[in-house]
Amino acid sequence: MSYQTLEIEQHAHLATLWLNRPDVRNAFNETSIAEITHAFRHLDLDREIRVIVLAARGTAFCAGADLHWMKKMAGHTDQENLADAGALAEMLKVIYRCSKPVVARVQGDCYAGGLGLVAACDMAVATLETGFCLSETRLGLIPATISPYVIRAIGERAARRYFLTAERFTAAEAKRMGLVHEVVDEASLDSAVTTLTDALLSCSPHALDEAKRLIRDVSCATIDDELIADTVRRIADIRSSEQGREGVQAFLNKRKPLWLVGSHGQ
Repeated sequence: MSYQTLEIEQHAHLATLWLNRPDVRNAFNETSIAEITHAFRHLDLDREIRVIVLAARGTAFCAGADLHWMKKMAGHTDQENLADAGALAEMLKVIYRCSKPVVARVQGDCYAGGLGLVAACDMAVATLETGFCLSETRLGLIPATISPYVIRAIGERAARRYFLTAERFTAAEAKRMGLVHEVVDEASLDSAVTTLTDALLSCSPHALDEAKRLIRDVSCATIDDELIADTVRRIADIRSSEQGREGVQAFLNKRKPLWLVGSHGQ
């Protein structure tokens, strides 16, 4: 499929999805939301793809909602507003639940829904100059659809400040809160992203999928007998899986596992 608002590059097992509306700082509209959702669903099903990078053309990662889209929404009915919000929520869910690791490559402004995009990814690298802002309350709105992902990323206490004040905060503060994992100068952005993607590409695709599922299921669960039994079942299942057996045998025999044979960069 050809996209109006995105570009997708594939190099071996790595796909990079570029937000490509630099003239409006990659702000969302209904088209870009639908295309991001479609692209992530397609990449999730592509067995050749093991890792996805979410990046943006131009000087800004994403400035939130497109102004023209916001003007149009001002005249929407309740049902139309529900449909628009539902589409945005679905996009974030598809990214968050993607079976492949997703790395955000962040530069420039990262506001509102753009910050939600970063929070829905598994990890993020930002430049020193990146500025973040949950600007919704200044407009009389709230960051509702992005809140499950942002609060998980930065914690309730930080959310109480930045959801309410709509202050702009730095990449260093974003790293301190856990929203981003690395902060680098602009010239080092691509190499920092590559360090992460190379590490991910060295891992078992099946184990990465199961590890992501494990994090989602365990992170907010009560530590009780049911959870412990679930973790026991998971490790037993993956030990007996094809890639689990192959990985252990490769380690014991001091050779590369089959998922690395012929892979890019290995």
